[in-house]
Amino acid sequence: MKLDAAQIAQFEEEGYLLLHGVLTDADLDPVIAEYEQHIDRRAHELLTEGKISKLYADEPFHRRLVSICRECDEIYSKLDIMHFRGRDSFEFLRNDHLLDIVEGLVGPEITCSPVQHTRAKLPQGLTPSDGDPHIAPWHQDAGAFVEAADPHFVLTVWLPLSEARPENGCMQIIPRVHTEGLQQHWIERGLVTMSVEDERLREEGLTMPMDKGDVLLMHKAVPHRSTPNNTDTVRWSMDLRYQQTGTPSARPAQPDVAVRSRCNPSSVLSDYDEWCRLWIEALEGRKVNKRSAPRWVVR
Repeated sequence: MKLDAAQIAQFEEEGYLLLHGVLTDADLDPVIAEYEQHIDRRAHELLTEGKISKLYADEPFHRRLVSICRECDEIYSKLDIMHFRGRDSFEFLRNDHLLDIVEGLVGPEITCSPVQHTRAKLPQGLTPSDGDPHIAPWHQDAGAFVEAADPHFVLTVWLPLSEARPENGCMQIIPRVHTEGLQQHWIERGLVTMSVEDERLREEGLTMPMDKGDVLLMHKAVPHRSTPNNTDTVRWSMDLRYQQTGTPSARPAQPDVAVRSRCNPSSVLSDYDEWCRLWIEALEGRKVNKRSAPRWVVR
């Protein structure tokens, strides 16, 4: 689908747009399947090593990882998109149905930002101590970008791969404040966060329950957060960022890739192996060149 004028106007006014059922199983199931296959392969390895007692092969996608991690959590640390680097995940970055929507806000020359994630949010208390629980405090995505990206529009695309509800930590947003620009942030427990003590902001906050196939579009200056998962299932989701090709990357030390171009189609990165190489190189470089001067104060 393509966004119509009313939807674009709503996004510009509200700072977000929630679209229901715009992605199909055919769009999302290849991504899910490659994660299922990876988890199955790792489960067989862990069983052989005596680290789990059974394969839990009969459990569905949103439950199997929980059962495995209760016995051994080794699988968890390498599930995010830049570590997992699945071929179908790479193909999804330039999914035509998704980019048709994105084009309505970004334009026809589209780059996928390196700020991209696949998140397997485990039940509260199950995440490994050194793992990301995917519980995000209030923040604007712009607060996690480098300063050079401040003047430029970046679109956040958040979508669930399984049911997202308040009880398992779905998105919460504060609309209509994106026009006020970037707010003051700080670093707390390694996460970029901001204050929402203003009563008006708290009252205007929205909880966004979503299903597989739904897509949430957000302006980079929309405050949002994600709460704990208080269920016994995994809340699987993806969050991607898109911007006009040629604008500064939000994280220049990591790979951004052209995913659609009407003017220069050959500029689109279609080489899966090259994408993997770029991420491997960037992750190795991050180990050596850690940023010494964070943008915000650490508390």
